[in-house]
Amino acid sequence: MTLTQLNAFVLVARLGSVTAAANALGVSEPAVSQALTALRQHLGDQLVTRGPAGMTLTPGGSRLLATASQIVVLGAEAHAAVREAQGAPEQVRVVATPGIAEFVVGPLVEAFTRRFAASVEVSAGVASGGELAVLVANRLADVALGPGLPHDPALAVVTEPIFRYRVVVVTAGKSQLRGPARQWRWLIDSSGMDPGSDAGKLLAQLQIPEDRVSVFPNQTAAWAAAADGSGAAPAVEHLVAQQLRRGELSLVDVPGTPVDAAWHVTLLERAQRSAAASAFRRFLGTPEAMQLMRSPTAGVPPSRFRPPVYVTIWS
Repeated sequence: MTLTQLNAFVLVARLGSVTAAANALGVSEPAVSQALTALRQHLGDQLVTRGPAGMTLTPGGSRLLATASQIVVLGAEAHAAVREAQGAPEQVRVVATPGIAEFVVGPLVEAFTRRFAASVEVSAGVASGGELAVLVANRLADVALGPGLPHDPALAVVTEPIFRYRVVVVTAGKSQLRGPARQWRWLIDSSGMDPGSDAGKLLAQLQIPEDRVSVFPNQTAAWAAAADGSGAAPAVEHLVAQQLRRGELSLVDVPGTPVDAAWHVTLLERAQRSAAASAFRRFLGTPEAMQLMRSPTAGVPPSRFRPPVYVTIWS
């Protein structure tokens, strides 16, 4: 039984699938499956089974989960202690939902790094809203930026609002969409397929059929298609402010919009988080950080931002 096997089991159990666990670890699905199989053989228990409702823990798996989570955390803390003894910079691993990663994380990381360049090593990556708390609790990320998350007593994390915004619907500047919203072509980025995302909630509220939805690699591409007259796209209002001012996009009057929302930060509880993670949290409350979250043109242009893999612990 190895730390790698326990980590794979915990992520499959918490995230609900081998695919999600593999994405969190930055490895292939077969690698996660092999680790889980080896652990099952070692313990003589299936641990998790797949059914119509998704992954279900066996009685043995339920008992193992709490202990395995503690071991995974201790492993991460041991790794951090050795890095500190070697004089390595303290790490801040930031993970965010796709829209925030595309526009906001790059400028925030650049600005934070300028303040602490000599003492902190910062990296960034992307995850769905449902994965954020698990990644932080399992020490795969130090700071998570995304939607507000429901409290889970099994995960020692806290979620706090940091920036309020409005969700609107946009289309081409001179376009006039006809008929009910269910008949329009809706243009979203990949995060729109997440039911917990702003776009996912809006599409569900409007009861948009799947065959009326087109998925693009990122929000920039979805908004560009909307500007070309291909349909309507959900958007964070202040991030499309320039396109609206230039007349490339226009607001669409859709029932239930605009929607007031907020970006949140999720971290370990104060007593457990690292000094560097606490410093990043304080930075998020500064005027500089607020301006970077407010301005769609600050920092690295969205088309150039490529989040690296935020963690590699597989061996």
